[in-house]
Amino acid sequence: MKGQERLVFIDFEFTMPEGKAKPKGFYPEIIEVGIVSVLNHEIEEQFSSYVKPIRFPLLSERCKTFLKISQAKIDEGISFSELLKTLTKYNDPSPATIITWGNMDMKVLRQNCQMNGEVFPFTGNIRDLSMEYKKFFGDRNQTGLWKAVEEYGKKATGKHHCALDDALTTYNIFKLVEEDKRYLQKPTPPTIGDRIDLAKVLNKYAT
Repeated sequence: MKGQERLVFIDFEFTMPEGKAKPKGFYPEIIEVGIVSVLNHEIEEQFSSYVKPIRFPLLSERCKTFLKISQAKIDEGISFSELLKTLTKYNDPSPATIITWGNMDMKVLRQNCQMNGEVFPFTGNIRDLSMEYKKFFGDRNQTGLWKAVEEYGKKATGKHHCALDDALTTYNIFKLVEEDKRYLQKPTPPTIGDRIDLAKVLNKYAT
């Protein structure tokens, strides 16, 4: 892996309670994952799956309506332990840089690991692209993923709150921001040797 850079863009969707009053013991559980793995600036792999929640296996009506997702789809999903096996492979043989839009994805993943007695799967660098976007443009507030795309005059990929589509959109914004960063970087000031041909000057005084 030496000389190669792997960036992994991840988006999760979570369970949500029916109303403001949360059921006893409720915490958001991952029910959908979207992954875009990028190696040396090229997409090498995409992964998408529903994930079966453990603590509250039945989705609230609010959750199904908001995410446009059915209970049947979730019931067919992979287990949380299978999700962790998939995520862990991006930590081996060397840790990838994990990039998300916002900090909720990794917060919920950490909490889900803690609640289920599992080890957090990542040991490498984790970047919150929404904070980088905020600092880069000097915004007061964090910008939503799809609003950020619109601010660039672009269209988002696929459907909002579809994990893989949101992961792809995050990758696309990442490319746009990195391009702008390179554009705004000040070039190295030229040296005297760049400005004049020293050989010609020396020859002139040697004659």
